[in-house]
Amino acid sequence: MSIRIGDEAPDFTAETTEGTIRFHEWIGDRWAILFSHPKDFTPVCTTELGYMAGLKPEFDKRGTKIIGLSVDPVSSHEKWVGDIAETQGHAINYPLIGDEDLNVAKLYDMIHPNASGSAARTAADNATVRSVFIVGPDRKVKAILIYPMSAGRNFDEVLRLLDALQLNAKHAVATPVNWKPGEDVIIPTSVSDEDAKKKYPQGFRTLKPYLRTVSQPK
Repeated sequence: MSIRIGDEAPDFTAETTEGTIRFHEWIGDRWAILFSHPKDFTPVCTTELGYMAGLKPEFDKRGTKIIGLSVDPVSSHEKWVGDIAETQGHAINYPLIGDEDLNVAKLYDMIHPNASGSAARTAADNATVRSVFIVGPDRKVKAILIYPMSAGRNFDEVLRLLDALQLNAKHAVATPVNWKPGEDVIIPTSVSDEDAKKKYPQGFRTLKPYLRTVSQPK
């Protein structure tokens, strides 16, 4: 099953370090970020999970829930979180899904469909299970990122991307290259100059008929 931006995020029921959840119900009326890992007790993932724990207050401010996944049982996660807190300085403060049967990994097309869950599997066997899905309150997938095992993900970029997505959802604007919150945004070409003048009475800048910028809406 291939998931694309705009698709409804597949629902699932799973065991986590915070109990059993049903994904759509767990999201509620908020945004959500699902990010996966190839295996417990792996070095790059240890740094990522700890960093996300430290970043969680920023996601909370944005009405966004975060949830991790690793293709090991919850009992293994519970042992791993001690290492994460010890080495990264942040205790895990969000749920981690146990996916030893690869049910969620396959549902979200994170791993080869013929892969089988097994305690003997190594991180290398699970190399494709390193994805990030940003899901809106409407349960639709808004963005997808996929990384290789060797490169740690930039979760500051995930936060920046979330800001851009939420701004678009609220004000129907686009963001230019390397945009950061507070910087000018782009008026979509679907908005005529006449409508733009009504929407932005303070004025906007026209670089080209198809490239118009305006101060970020509040």
